[in-house]
Amino acid sequence: MKRFSYFTLFAFAITMLTSCQLIGDIFKAGVWSGVIIVVVVIAVIIWIIAKIAGGRK
Repeated sequence: MKRFSYFTLFAFAITMLTSCQLIGDIFKAGVWSGVIIVVVVIAVIIWIIAKIAGGRK
């Protein structure tokens, strides 16, 4: 029974460590996705403003 307890504790620890790493990777991907989306939106807004301002000459 003691061996089963150690195995269960070890399996639980391994599972928790990998899930924490997975959560960290998701947050990293989320941050970079957010940065890319913001940069693209700002670039589109600048492009639209340039087209509107350039057409009035």
